[in-house]
Amino acid sequence: MSNDAATAEAEGTAETATPVPEPIPHGLGASLPPADARAKTEGTFPYAADLWAEGLLWAAVLRSPHPHARVVSIDTTHAREMPGVRAVVTHEDVPGTPLHGRGAQADRPVFASDVVRHHGEPLAAVAADHPDTARMAAAAVIVEYELLDPVTDPEQAFEAEPLHPDGNLIRHIPLRHGDPDAAGEIVVEGLYRIGRQDPAPIGAEAGLAVPRPDGGVELYLASTDPHGDRDIAAACYGLSPEQVKIVVTGVPGATADREDQGFQLPLGLLALKTGCPVKLTATREESFLGHTHRHPTLLRYRHHADAEGRVVKVEAQILLDAGAYADTSSDALAAAVAFACGPYVVPNAFIEGWAVRTNNPPSGHVRGEGAMQVCAAYEAQMDKIAKKLGLDPAEVRLRNVLATGDVLPTGQTVTCPAPVAELLQAVRDFPLPALPKDTPEDEWLLPGGPEGAGEPGAVRRGVGYGIGMVHMLGAEGADEVSTATVKVQDGVATVLCAAVETGQGFTTLARQIVQETLGIDEVHVAPVDTDQPPAGAGCRGRHTWVSGGAVERAAKMVRTQLLQPLAHQFGMSTELLQIADGKITSYDGVLSTTVAEALDGKELWATAQCRPHPTEPLDEAGQGDAFVGMAFCAIRAVVDVDIEIGSVRVVELAVAQDVGRVLNPAQLTARIEAGVTQGVGIALTENLRTPRGLIRHPDLTGYALPTALDTPDIRIVKLVEERDVVAPFGAKAVSAAPVVASPAAVASAVRAATGRPVNRLPIRPQAAVATGT
Repeated sequence: MSNDAATAEAEGTAETATPVPEPIPHGLGASLPPADARAKTEGTFPYAADLWAEGLLWAAVLRSPHPHARVVSIDTTHAREMPGVRAVVTHEDVPGTPLHGRGAQADRPVFASDVVRHHGEPLAAVAADHPDTARMAAAAVIVEYELLDPVTDPEQAFEAEPLHPDGNLIRHIPLRHGDPDAAGEIVVEGLYRIGRQDPAPIGAEAGLAVPRPDGGVELYLASTDPHGDRDIAAACYGLSPEQVKIVVTGVPGATADREDQGFQLPLGLLALKTGCPVKLTATREESFLGHTHRHPTLLRYRHHADAEGRVVKVEAQILLDAGAYADTSSDALAAAVAFACGPYVVPNAFIEGWAVRTNNPPSGHVRGEGAMQVCAAYEAQMDKIAKKLGLDPAEVRLRNVLATGDVLPTGQTVTCPAPVAELLQAVRDFPLPALPKDTPEDEWLLPGGPEGAGEPGAVRRGVGYGIGMVHMLGAEGADEVSTATVKVQDGVATVLCAAVETGQGFTTLARQIVQETLGIDEVHVAPVDTDQPPAGAGCRGRHTWVSGGAVERAAKMVRTQLLQPLAHQFGMSTELLQIADGKITSYDGVLSTTVAEALDGKELWATAQCRPHPTEPLDEAGQGDAFVGMAFCAIRAVVDVDIEIGSVRVVELAVAQDVGRVLNPAQLTARIEAGVTQGVGIALTENLRTPRGLIRHPDLTGYALPTALDTPDIRIVKLVEERDVVAPFGAKAVSAAPVVASPAAVASAVRAATGRPVNRLPIRPQAAVATGT
């Protein structure tokens, strides 16, 4: 054969050869793509708003237009008489316990009866054969109000008349640590205010309620805590928990407690009353009115430091505005008080914390609650210490940072990895971004973007730092337990666990755990409902820890079942066998077979629980081992500020975080970037304004979420993988810590650029105008 012929034959072979597919990543440490990614991309993923049922009715909820009023009368006659209306329910139609609420306190009625306590509080709900009819009927319910003066300033709540039978004070925590007479050579003080952030989920609330033959009801919801929601619903409906089933649908975004119980509870009542399926899809305005928000917070701080910048004592007062009802305010206050000094060694701390009721919209769990607010304040104080002593802000922080073995002001010893100094040094030493060129082509780099009013000569660059800490799991004695079952049949593994996939990646993690443990590539995670054992709420990285731990334990039990016959056959223990790449081999190489051959049609299954070590409530002096574990994050922010008009552009955020162990690199990166972006919103734009208790502009035009154009370059410069020995896989939660640290870092950078104190978030333009301009 000639060379030309050989070349042609080779080229022809190359053209017709079947390409070798790249191996699909699997197991822990791989960037396994989400199983639902394709369905979400193609628009076929089943969200609650897409559900349908035969004989479907539509619901609408009547909400109060006033923040505080006495309800004189409710007349539903006109609404009931409208054609197509099937039912109207008010507080008189709630058969069971009329109160509900998350956390320890059930203090919120399903419908207001005697008093309306916040703008948007439900008073009645309607079911009709068309959504427009339902909304018109809800508007036809006549409510006579006697208007009352709203209490909207949390400082006034202490002296105001009780807004609730339980009083205005939800919780007070006085923390006492060290010597009250300790004093430093310098003292810096500050008053700080944090605004009301809305979780603003991508999809507004929606749900479907279907009555059951046994007199119960099934609720199809984007719940993040299905068993908790089931128990609340059952109590309000006067049913046993077994008569109420919650089926979790696709969750269209969740950075908080996802569901507004003010619509899901009426939804079930309407289904029980009509005997028909009932559906409700909230408008964006109803979503803003219904669900809880981040606690607006007022903070007063005084730091004492020595001449070297080392903190001697911290005194602080922290006031959380809980809104009309308690919800999770007690938990948020505990985090705020415990972390009031930040990830710094503080030998003497005296903190007073309060959570109070007002007639503002209810506050609840939002990622990093409590910790985020105090981080903005204590980092501002660290900047003031640096400025007063003429020291570099990063150096002052390094002289005070916490490390493993140090003691928190609560008296709890930090036993988990706490590489705070390493994180801060990583972001401090990362190269700064280049300065923008002063040319017309780069106008978009100016604060304000294209067509902005700013002038290049008025732009100042600032560099600032934020170090945040958060606790993982619940705190103060919360029983953090989760249960999971792993089944193997026909070579396919199935995971059953009531941990809800909210976007945090639990279903992907569960698949990776089983792949790693059993060597089975095809792993499915079953849909979640309350027929499964409880797994708890999807917040604070719980499911990575407790639910992932339960899946791992169940998978290991199945692994033992799989390996025992082989081990017995060869006269060795199962510990001497390993599974990797779908193969089972012994330590000496005598045994080598595939997982598929070992299964040989067997059906294996196991159920396991994971329960972290217990914690304890903070005592009357704010002391106690209240937290299972903690995570830390350091961020350096670089901003450009137009010091004449006060516009701010975040140029870059450099992030270093201790993650324990990277379980899914792509997923982890996405979670950190999302958390940082949420923090940028807190720092610059997001503030749900509520003058006199009324939500102004409850829509996405009036509430300014950061877009892709507002998102800066996010550089993840270091991930510290120092495993936490008490956590499954040694991993830590990653979403909340960057939310906590990034607003403080942005505010620090604006201070550096302008010389202004910047004591309010979000940063208002007038606060970013440099002195003397």
